[in-house]
Amino acid sequence: MNPKDLSQQELARISFLSRRSFGNFIDGEFRESRSGKRIDVVDPASEMIVADTPDSDQGDVDAAVAAARRALEDSAWSRMRPADRERALFRLSQLIEEHADELSAMETLQSGKLQGVARMIDVGFSAEFVRYMAGWATKLEGSTLQPSIPFPPGARYHTYTQREPVGVVGAIVPWNFPLAIALWKIAPALAAGCTVVLKPSPETPLTALRLAALALEAGIPAGALNVVCGGSTAGAALCAHPGVDKISFTGSTQTGRAIGHTAVDRMARFTLELGGKSPMIVLPDADPVAAAAGAAMGIFFNQGQVCAASSRLYVHRSLFDQVVNEVARQAEGMRIGSGFDATAQLGPVVSRRHFDRVMGFIDGALREGATALTGGERARDAGCFIKPTVFVDVNPGMQVVREEVFGPVLVAMPFDDVEDAIRQANDTPFGLTASVWSNNLSAVHRIIPRIKAGTVWVNTHNLLDANLPFGGYKQSGFGRDLGRAAVESYTEQKSVCMSI
Repeated sequence: MNPKDLSQQELARISFLSRRSFGNFIDGEFRESRSGKRIDVVDPASEMIVADTPDSDQGDVDAAVAAARRALEDSAWSRMRPADRERALFRLSQLIEEHADELSAMETLQSGKLQGVARMIDVGFSAEFVRYMAGWATKLEGSTLQPSIPFPPGARYHTYTQREPVGVVGAIVPWNFPLAIALWKIAPALAAGCTVVLKPSPETPLTALRLAALALEAGIPAGALNVVCGGSTAGAALCAHPGVDKISFTGSTQTGRAIGHTAVDRMARFTLELGGKSPMIVLPDADPVAAAAGAAMGIFFNQGQVCAASSRLYVHRSLFDQVVNEVARQAEGMRIGSGFDATAQLGPVVSRRHFDRVMGFIDGALREGATALTGGERARDAGCFIKPTVFVDVNPGMQVVREEVFGPVLVAMPFDDVEDAIRQANDTPFGLTASVWSNNLSAVHRIIPRIKAGTVWVNTHNLLDANLPFGGYKQSGFGRDLGRAAVESYTEQKSVCMSI
């Protein structure tokens, strides 16, 4: 079947895309952009234009922030009981599941990911996460404290703390998990009583717009969740907007650094989940077959477009050839195709621009003397497909080792001494995740505290849970998504001191 024919068939199955041209979602309705400019949404498997959305500017952001501010301060949302916020979020989780086929197909169409992955992660995990966060709406709490205020003599005081919504939240999310990461921001913010202006990636805005409509259907009032589409102009306007109390961003370290500076300049709160160059350390006692399977899954899952991807593989020299050759064998056996092909194991990367970026890293590594055990080239004449690639004969100074490729590209290096493996694992400006593979629990427990990363997995990689905070050390970010830490980050803590 021709990929273009496949896309046309899938488009016909997604009722939301019957209009193909969308406005922003502001104050409970779709609105045209004030500028009239548009951005095409492209299926990376066929490189067909499948829809278009606004390229918003300051005026659109102003309208969305104003709607969010009204909802925050004087609306049905501001007067809603925590139990009713919980009920609305729980209903949203049900609607996400009821529209799972539609949402997963939209994710595949706009990002190229395997629909099975979209169904399981982007939809399935997201619905579970919204249910988890719904429960926090009724469980945020403060403390009653025993004061020791010494004056005036004999005076008595009652002191306590309480948590209040931080306010209007500006959420900016990437294209690799568009629906899931949007909900990482939206669900805890709404649970805390905040209102949200979401800016999705210009490559993948469709599920964000569908989600906003579903939120309204779930009973979340107009203005509590707004979606403004566009590129850097809209993003910059949202970050700098004086009506936004907190920015929550997931994306590149370079952009995150700029957003952090903008937030600090006006003392807005911010959370940044940024890039990664995650190491996987395989000790000499590890199961080489399990380690190879873990390395392949860790780097090739979602075409390597995962901030936590195990892109640097450090294997004890005694196991190096066995593990790396097995990873290469698995890579060579992967079926490459459209995300709508149920037999495909690797889809396209998200866009032609990103395809060129990843291929630039691959070509650069080859020029610097790296050896591709497998891959190292595009996979098809049409579409944004790249063969899964395993590099050896690399050194720590190579660009492909130092920088985040964000594609199906693994660099593998042997080590002789565990101390050297730990040093190399930490020799990076990033610190998002890492994994250690070993059956020696004593060795594992000694290594974990020395790895500078926000998450360390043992004998697994790339697993998340709604209850586990997720975020990074160093240039991998500031603050945490997921877990209690996430919902509390959308609150301000107020201290109260009352003379009695």
